[in-house]
Amino acid sequence: MAFAQQSVSFSPQALSFFTGKVSPVLRNNCETCHNASNKSGGLSFESRESVLKGGNLGPVVKPGAPDDSLLIQAIEHKGKLQMPMGKPQLAPEDIAVLRQWVEQSLPWSAAAAGKPRNWDHWAFQPPKRPPAPQVSQKTWVRNPIDNFVLARLEKEHLEPSPEADRATLLRRVSLDLTGLPPTPQEMQAFLRDRSKNAWEKVVDRLLASPHYGERWGRHWLDAARYADSDGYSIDAPRPVWKYRDWVIDAFNKDMPFTEFTIDQIAGDLLPDPTTDQLIATGFNRNTPGNFEGGIDFEEYRNDAVADRVATTGSVFLGLTIGCARCHDHKYDPISQKDFYRIFAYYNNNDEITKQSQRDEFYKPWLDLATAQEKADAKVYWEKATQLSREVVDYMEQLESQPRPEGAAPIYKDPEFQKKVAALREFMKPLGIPGSPEYHWPKPWTTRTLIMRELPSPRETYVLQGGDFLRHGDRVYPGVPAVLTQYRKGPPVSGNRLDLAKWIVDPSNPVTARVQVNRIWQEYFGKGLVETQDDFGLIGARPTHPELLDWLATEFMARGWSQKAIHRLIVTSATYRQSSDVRPDLEKVDPYNKLLARQTRLRLDAEIIRDSALVASGLLNPEMAGPPVHPPIPPNAMSGTQVKRPWNTDVGPERYRRGVYTFFFRASPAPSLGLFDAPDGTQSCTRRIRSVSPLQSLTLLNDEAFVEFAGALAKRVVKEGGATDQDRLGYIYELVLSRKPEPKESARLLKFVADERQVYAEDTKSASDLLTRPGMTADASASASDKAELAAWTSVGRVMLNIDEFMTRD
Repeated sequence: MAFAQQSVSFSPQALSFFTGKVSPVLRNNCETCHNASNKSGGLSFESRESVLKGGNLGPVVKPGAPDDSLLIQAIEHKGKLQMPMGKPQLAPEDIAVLRQWVEQSLPWSAAAAGKPRNWDHWAFQPPKRPPAPQVSQKTWVRNPIDNFVLARLEKEHLEPSPEADRATLLRRVSLDLTGLPPTPQEMQAFLRDRSKNAWEKVVDRLLASPHYGERWGRHWLDAARYADSDGYSIDAPRPVWKYRDWVIDAFNKDMPFTEFTIDQIAGDLLPDPTTDQLIATGFNRNTPGNFEGGIDFEEYRNDAVADRVATTGSVFLGLTIGCARCHDHKYDPISQKDFYRIFAYYNNNDEITKQSQRDEFYKPWLDLATAQEKADAKVYWEKATQLSREVVDYMEQLESQPRPEGAAPIYKDPEFQKKVAALREFMKPLGIPGSPEYHWPKPWTTRTLIMRELPSPRETYVLQGGDFLRHGDRVYPGVPAVLTQYRKGPPVSGNRLDLAKWIVDPSNPVTARVQVNRIWQEYFGKGLVETQDDFGLIGARPTHPELLDWLATEFMARGWSQKAIHRLIVTSATYRQSSDVRPDLEKVDPYNKLLARQTRLRLDAEIIRDSALVASGLLNPEMAGPPVHPPIPPNAMSGTQVKRPWNTDVGPERYRRGVYTFFFRASPAPSLGLFDAPDGTQSCTRRIRSVSPLQSLTLLNDEAFVEFAGALAKRVVKEGGATDQDRLGYIYELVLSRKPEPKESARLLKFVADERQVYAEDTKSASDLLTRPGMTADASASASDKAELAAWTSVGRVMLNIDEFMTRD
């Protein structure tokens, strides 16, 4: 029989006990399976009434009698039913909390009444600025970040690591802030500068460098799922690189994150939007696009809108909102209706929806051509139309004539083929998307993808099972209630501009936390919340919750300046620690969650290439513009339905930074994929870091890296001094920002002598090496000069292949 549900009142102490002790245990162990949306076994812990009601096995709690309550028997494993199902038994202290709760007749906080499910989860509470904690080792502290880190270390009776040496620090911060290693001249200047603010001067110089935007803009482009092609099997190039340039420029200008967000989500809806604000809306046009024959364009439009919802959730809110596309979120208080309320904001973009609009391809777009370029384009299109008309007229003429049985098909007619070839040849420079001959269009055909609202909004419905053909209830724009429980003012509705403004509203509990956490992870390998794209119920809890909240409130207090947060982090003692592994931490903190040392990190794919360009002296620092085509292995573009040409650049464009390399979604440049660059299919908020033999083989044998090694050899022979010892010291400075150790010198001096001997005896091998693409060897050089250059090229290949080169200490 069911226990009577009587109206009861509880003391403030009992209610506080529920809020502080009981609720976290229920939330972390029970509510994921037993909630209003997922009543496993018919039981829900949504309210006191639902607990008293019980489930399929009847009542689970007898108030005041824990030993007679099925709930307590199950968590103590005293019967056949053992909870949590499939997981270890609860900790003794958690069992004691639930026993006490039942003994007290289930006190339930009135504050929970009418609140969304799991309303009191830490991430759904507004960040509160905590005071910097007191610490014993005050002399170690450089700014408040260190107070929070050191207080936790002292609580665990651990010491922070000593500061890394100055050379390591300069290489670390140079790579972290600009993605480029320091030059020998920059290293020498820093080592000579013994002023008290020497470090701060370096940090400010690097933050002011235009390369800062290239480095940190790349991280944002990952999150924005940026690529230069559509994806799917055709994977045609698309015009969206203006958005990439806008992102880099925004980082360099230190655009407040509020403006940065609003411009990307709704720049087109601002009053009198500028060209830059329109370009910024390319953020939501980075979805993959399918233009294959026979597809349903409306289906893929709906997929694109759903992708924008999921991306908004992971990038700005740190929540897996995309999980609610087909059903209510299993863990977080996000319903399927919530998903489609956000869907409604994005459902009004003026994109193609049917086959008859196929010729419009990427609409809406922004045409950036000048008046003269448009006039030139008009002339070209008129000529193209004429040639196309000739093809069609000739084909109709052939079709109107009787054809003998067994005659060759019309498309094999010599004259017809000649006219088609003439049309193809003429159209080739226009860069028609989808054509096999496509290459990047000339400036006068430059367009960039943007967002643009329809005159009248589409109706939005819950799509049952996520199927665009199965309409459920109609919904209107809105956001999850759990994220607006502390908002003052009317509900969030309207259009994308209202959504964007809410995302960066100080009342939103997640946005500032998510962004500072993502910045933090790039300096320490992991965020203070390790699941950087999931701050929800099953995401990781912050290792330093007070520090996370302090950084979030500091971020907002400093006008949402990302550079301000970067400067705080890199000027802290926490950042400046040595990354050496310590035996005393191996058992206590093997994953360095307590931050008792720095983290050694393998460089990103583009940064490895950029570092080689700097060391070799080949780097072309030009910024912005259409994507470039550095060397890649033959046939690397053969993995798509339409084989794409890769017209390798032969001039300075060949040596641009990796962020400007043309990126095909279906077949990215192999060296990028091998070093874990994302494929642009979906948002990536943290790259993985793998280690594989193929990476070593790439650094050793890839055409581009052999070319870098050759240029490095030329530089060392020309600038490094007269002796092998001097040259070896110089190549170490160029590649690793330090001098070689004695053991390293001995091994490499023997190696260069051996290589010199080999190439002196085998002049053909030396000539073959130095005449490889990009090596530009002097044909008139003597045999001994060629042997010398070839020997140092071998040393360069070794230096660019070692672990330390592709690692940041």
